[in-house]
Amino acid sequence: MPRFAANLTMLFTELPFMQRFEAAAKAGFKAVEYLFPYAFDKKELTAALRANGLQQVLHNLPAGNWEGGERGIACHPDRIGEFREGVGMAIDYASALGCPKLNCLLGKLPQGVSADEARKTAVENLRFAARELQGAGIMLLVEPVNYFDIPGFFLTRTDQALAILDEVGSTNLLLQYDIYHAQRMEGELAATLTKNMARIGHIQLADNPGRGEPGTGEINYPWLFKHIDAAGYTGWIGCEYKPRGETVEGLGWRTALPR
Repeated sequence: MPRFAANLTMLFTELPFMQRFEAAAKAGFKAVEYLFPYAFDKKELTAALRANGLQQVLHNLPAGNWEGGERGIACHPDRIGEFREGVGMAIDYASALGCPKLNCLLGKLPQGVSADEARKTAVENLRFAARELQGAGIMLLVEPVNYFDIPGFFLTRTDQALAILDEVGSTNLLLQYDIYHAQRMEGELAATLTKNMARIGHIQLADNPGRGEPGTGEINYPWLFKHIDAAGYTGWIGCEYKPRGETVEGLGWRTALPR
């Protein structure tokens, strides 16, 4: 049976962020993830986790000006110094929160930068981040994102991500496999998961179309969860979807799963 982590950036958004920890725990979640912790005090976040018996399983490296539309800077040749400073900040937060994995969003291809130059920059930055995180006992992840939701995103497919992992050549870098993004870009979910399970460090979910909760779209999630179990995945699956209504009302998909 999969273990599900509540993505607090997407779920319980009817509540202020710091109240979402308690809501997640009351809904039966044992773990949480979210995009970024950096706007909050580490002690406040740690206290919320402990008070609600929750484990922090993932957050992202700093990703540039998110509110301004940036979606990562790891492939930006002119932002290497900023990226490396962000790695240090991320390690500081993850260490305080007991978070074992950090995800790197490579970002959109910068205007005027060739794909080859962006790839070279991303590889160098990932090598640096993987080495720094390994020293702190934290696993680095990299995530393909579909270009329908984020036009211009540099990393969009599983095979592209795995080729970058090969080039980086670090045992401390794995794939973050988002089922929703993968369905939009390539399909073949079961085959891809089975083939690459040893290189997948984290899984996230949402249904398609609409990025809603499981059961609202075309993906046969009850079957896929069984397949993921059979393929040997024992990690958390982050629930990074947009509830159709209030979050608790849309959790029937989870309670209906066979135990």
